[in-house]
Formats: sequence, C-alpha cells, structure tokens
Amino acid sequence: MGIGGFADKAKDFLDSEQGEQRSDQALDKAAEFADDKSGGKFDDQIGKGRDAADERIGRDDQSDG
Repeated sequence: MGIGGFADKAKDFLDSEQGEQRSDQALDKAAEFADDKSGGKFDDQIGKGRDAADERIGRDDQSDG
C-alpha cells in the first residue's frame, strides 16, 4: 500500500465514531499536558487551540446535514 492508501485509511478511521473518540482523547490529553507544563497560565489559549484542532480532525459535522 502506498502512502496515499495509508492516508485514505487514516482519514476513514478519523471519520468514524471510534476515530472521533480516540482523537478527542488524544487532544484532551495533549491539552492537559500543556496546561500542566504552563502551570495553568494559558488555560484559555490551550482550550481554544484544542477546540480548533478538534474541528480540523475527524468527522466533518457540517457535511452530515
């Protein structure tokens, strides 16, 4: 399988319910890590960044209807 096929499979997984749950868990964990490392100084910015990343990853809820 070429890199294009792998990318298609990854996109299909992220578009699934299980993929959405996994990406949310990873983003939550990354945001928590960043918040811990910054001592909570940038909580709002980290939350906004987490939400922006979530909108770009996984299912496109706007196309669902």
